[in-house]
Order: sequence, then C-alpha cells, then structure tokens
Amino acid sequence: MIKKVVAVIFGGQSSEHEISKISASTIIKNLSKEKYSIIPIYITKNGQWKLYEGALENISNDGWEKYSTNAIISPDTNHKGILRIVGEKVKFIPIDIIFPVLHGKFGEDGTIQGLFELANIAYVGCEVLASAVSMDKAYTKIIADSININQAKYKIINKYEIENDLENICNEIENEIGYPCYIKPANAGSSKGITKAENKNALVNGLNLAKKYDLKIIIEKNITGRELECAILGNNEILASRVGEVLSVTQFYDFDAKYNNSESKTVIPANIPLDIENEIRKSAINIFKALDCKGLARVDFFLENETNKIIFNEINTLPGFTSISMYHMLWKEQGINLPDLLDKLINLAFEIYEQKNEIKCLTE
Repeated sequence: MIKKVVAVIFGGQSSEHEISKISASTIIKNLSKEKYSIIPIYITKNGQWKLYEGALENISNDGWEKYSTNAIISPDTNHKGILRIVGEKVKFIPIDIIFPVLHGKFGEDGTIQGLFELANIAYVGCEVLASAVSMDKAYTKIIADSININQAKYKIINKYEIENDLENICNEIENEIGYPCYIKPANAGSSKGITKAENKNALVNGLNLAKKYDLKIIIEKNITGRELECAILGNNEILASRVGEVLSVTQFYDFDAKYNNSESKTVIPANIPLDIENEIRKSAINIFKALDCKGLARVDFFLENETNKIIFNEINTLPGFTSISMYHMLWKEQGINLPDLLDKLINLAFEIYEQKNEIKCLTE
C-alpha cells in the first residue's frame, strides 16, 4: 500500500498555541504509520513556519524549535507541497493532505484554509467560509437566529465603542441584557478573555479585558443550566454523536477549568431524557449544515435549569484533541477509536477535495 503523505500543522499565533501542540501530539501518535507518512509543520507564536524533525513523542515539549528548519506550504498549485528552506537551498516535499491542528485565530478562522485552497491541497475540516463564520461568534449567532435556534439574549459591540462611548454602552447592556452577563471576545477560543459580570464595575473590567483579545465583543445573558456537547462527523451524510456533559468546578468552563483543573469532569453520555438528547443532536446537525461545515465540529449547548430549554452556545470547527477533549471521547463512546476517527476525517477531506476538483474540471 502506498502511504499518503500527511502534513500536520500545529502551534500557531493564537492564545491556544500550547493546546495545539498537545492536540497535534495526540493526533500524530494515533495516525496509522502503516497508512501515512507524517510531516509535522510547526508555526511559532510569532508566525515562523518550521519543519519538525525530532522524535514524534517530543512534539508537545519545548526547546526543540531552535533545531528545526524553515518550511512553508507553497501556494503554487504546481507544487502541492512544502518548501523546506536551509540557507539558500530549497527542497520540495510533496504532500497529499494537510491536517490542521490550529485552534483559534489564524488556524480555525478561515485564514490558513484560504492558503490550502490556493495551493489546491486536500485538508481536514471546514472550508474558508464555514471556518470564518463559525469562529466569529457574532456571525454564528446571526446565522443561528436565521434558522430559529434558541440562544441566550445577546448584544454585539466593538472595541471602538468601548474606548469612545463606554458609559452609554454599559447603560445599553444593563437595559437590554442585565446582570449577570458574560463578556466574550467574538473570535477567541478556549474561553480566553471571557468574564462574568455581576455589576457595572465587573462589566467595565470585562469589556476592557475582552477588547485585548478581539475588535468585536459579544455580551450574553447568563444562562443557569447544564453544559452539554455534541460531536458532528460528515460532509453530506452527517452523523451526530451521543451528548456529553461538562461538569466544571468553576463558574463557567474557562481555560483553567478545561485544561488545568483535574476536578472538572465530563460525563458521556449525559444523564438527560432521550427526547432532549435527540433534540440537541438534531439542532447540532442543523447548525452544522447552516454554517456549511464539513468534516467535523463540536456543538455546545446549555440545558436551562428553570425551563429545561435547550440553548445553543457555540460551535468549534477544530475542537481539541488532547487526552481529555470531548470530541474524540464522544465518538469513542460510540465505538469509534481515535485512529479510526482520524482515518474517517482524512477520507472526508479527500471526498470534498475530489468533488471540488470535479467542478473545476467541468468549468474550465
């Protein structure tokens, strides 16, 4: 069997850089070495591209970057591969497919997907538009509204308004949303920059923090309820996993609770009535379709305590693949182990790639 050459891209310039390294390590360890030749490409925090040439088990560690060589994905469709640069010498390395493991900005927001499209190389996950609108919580909410998905009451503002009209902005939030409320950067991930405000002072502090992470900010009404997540897999034939529950030890499932607090737990499957689980799975698929997603996503919901109403929270088009990440754990519960799941994601990527290239051939 001829091995497919898979470039796994990780690191990146977002606040989720370190989580990306851990996710990439998990993925590389679980990709079949009989089916794939793996080329790890690391993007530093300041945007340099490096070819990792060390032991695969050390990928999530620090210190090796200075020994790596420069390498970039060529946007030239004749190349379909990596340009490895050592001094003045350039070596071409052909690749078959890219597996981006880049969470957050410049990895999950459509920017790097645009490079893959220019290069005409198959890649795992959502395309440019779906990645961009799914990463931007404001546009996600607008699209979810258009298909009548229940959401928390929200307001969209920007950094300029915070810096030039803070008093009026606070008054509008108090009147339209009320306390407690959450302040979220529209494009940050792993709950970076998110705060909960119980009063005006906390609101002001939260707005000033959020604007450090993004130019656009969302303010949401607080929902008291259970945090539920559903994994999606597919292109045209879309599958939804069982629903899992997040049991956070903090007020909300922030970065520390997700990755640093061992007392935070996940329950798979969630102990909820079957009709509620089925409604969540149906809504997750509808949201995935409305955003024109491909391959994979994790869709998050609240189940409100007082009303038992299902409320959409957000979608992640490149969810984490750490050992405790919900996405692959949900599929494992349904009998799909991680190596098989990665095979499915790669096959789905080739499926979309072939479909798009058939269209190109017909229109040329």
